[in-house]
Amino acid sequence: MLLKTTKMDHEIKEQQQKLASLIQRFTPIDGIHATAIPSLALIRTSEISQPIFSVHQPALCIVAQGSKLVILGRESYTYDQSQYLVASVNLPISGQVVQATNENPYLCMRLDFDPGQIFDLIRETPCAPPKPDNSTSRGLFVSSTKLPLLEVVFRLVGLLDTPKDIPVLAPLFIREILYRIIQDEHGHSVMQFAVQNSHAQHIAEVIEVIQSEYAKPLRIEQLAAMVNMSSSSLHHHFKAITAMSPLQFQKQIRLQEARRMLLSGSTDAADAAFQVGYESPSQFSREYARMYGLPPKSDIKRLRHTLEMEY
Repeated sequence: MLLKTTKMDHEIKEQQQKLASLIQRFTPIDGIHATAIPSLALIRTSEISQPIFSVHQPALCIVAQGSKLVILGRESYTYDQSQYLVASVNLPISGQVVQATNENPYLCMRLDFDPGQIFDLIRETPCAPPKPDNSTSRGLFVSSTKLPLLEVVFRLVGLLDTPKDIPVLAPLFIREILYRIIQDEHGHSVMQFAVQNSHAQHIAEVIEVIQSEYAKPLRIEQLAAMVNMSSSSLHHHFKAITAMSPLQFQKQIRLQEARRMLLSGSTDAADAAFQVGYESPSQFSREYARMYGLPPKSDIKRLRHTLEMEY
């Protein structure tokens, strides 16, 4: 058994090195690189980064070299080449590359997906059935990377060498990648959003409303009625999936959007506060500083300086 485990570990390490070499070949400079496969992006970073705040869309992220820290609410997830990360629903997070050098840059692939693809797999393949109690799981998880997943990811990225094969083979490889994920130990965290009338599906609808109407006052009773849930049930399942309350979720969306406005130079802090739904500029400044570490004006000055240094 020990010999078999050692051999498997060696094969996984070898496959990781092959994937890292492949990604490095297609990412000659630092940054996020779109590819000929629309849902696939390759990422390279040659130094430890500052925290980057964003709304993480449903995606698989596999690190081939280096490591990254992701923070969701008050929870932190660190993953490297031995693990993969999946976000199953839109979530406001901060991400920071914590291991990268010029000689050994951070190398990662990100594959976006949607619940429709998972729904097709559930319907057409003998996947494990959803939990019968309609319970909800966190919409983001880190899991150990297995050899079959690495192998099909390598084949997918390798299609960039033969673009003519992409239209036929990429959908097949993506389907297998998603199949490997939902068959893994945390598969329910992905499958739950594809189950009709599940609590998770209702929470995904609520998340979409909060994202699109973040500047409006948050009315839990209306959101609950919209998805036919009680206010207490909505709050419970929302927090189970996102690691935060609906109000905390909205606050992060508001502050991220305000920061984007300020960075673009299109408005000042007081106006940005009103545009994203704050009635009090002072409250906005306090919550902004709590999230980003500095009040708006100082944070934007620091952020612009960082961007100038990078480019």
